[in-house]
Amino acid sequence: MHIAEGYLPPLHAAAWGAASAPFVVHGVRALTREVKAHPESTLLLGASGAFTFVLSALKLPSVTGSCSHPTGTGLGAILFRPPIMAVLGTITLLFQALLLAHGGLTTLGANVFSMAIVGPWAGYGIYRLLRRFGLPLMVSVFAGAFLADLTTYCVTSVQLALAFPDPSTGFVGALAKFGSIFAVTQLPLAVSEGLLTVLVMRLLTQSSKGELTRLGVLLQGGGKGGAQDGTTTGAAVR
Repeated sequence: MHIAEGYLPPLHAAAWGAASAPFVVHGVRALTREVKAHPESTLLLGASGAFTFVLSALKLPSVTGSCSHPTGTGLGAILFRPPIMAVLGTITLLFQALLLAHGGLTTLGANVFSMAIVGPWAGYGIYRLLRRFGLPLMVSVFAGAFLADLTTYCVTSVQLALAFPDPSTGFVGALAKFGSIFAVTQLPLAVSEGLLTVLVMRLLTQSSKGELTRLGVLLQGGGKGGAQDGTTTGAAVR
């Protein structure tokens, strides 16, 4: 879920904003370098941002009146790495707060930290790890998208538990409560997002093979084979 406007205590909101700021600033620099060096990547950058915006705007009812939704950040993290995804995710969350009343401005830092920073880094990390061990590209993409989604909700549960500890069991009890609430809908959503991201990546390997090869998602093969699909065991990845 996006934590709603005014839901976090002011001190918590400010702390999460301060924690998110360095990642976003670093991401802006990385995005600027990418666009200057490769202006042709703007179309794929826009598509990655749109994918995140559309998926994370799909609010689905959860238990106890809360809501769950996909995040869509795994795709951008795999294509352009997490720093750039931090910027795309921040822009997404800002527009959703202003236009859709989904999330909020005071809670923007907390939502950015969970969905645009930790989620993409976790997803990209497992993607790189699986590729390093030679697993097929699409298996690694699925795992990256799945973990980016699920990790976002784990961090959100931590944020809410810190802000609203259980009166009797404290932080641990509140964390178990929030985590179990979100798990009911978020686990199947994470699986669905992983499958959808694989489908989108398959389409990109057909329509944007040159760009994916430049980004290191597809491997440049020697000889007549040209760019390979990146499923070769032991193949190097960026």
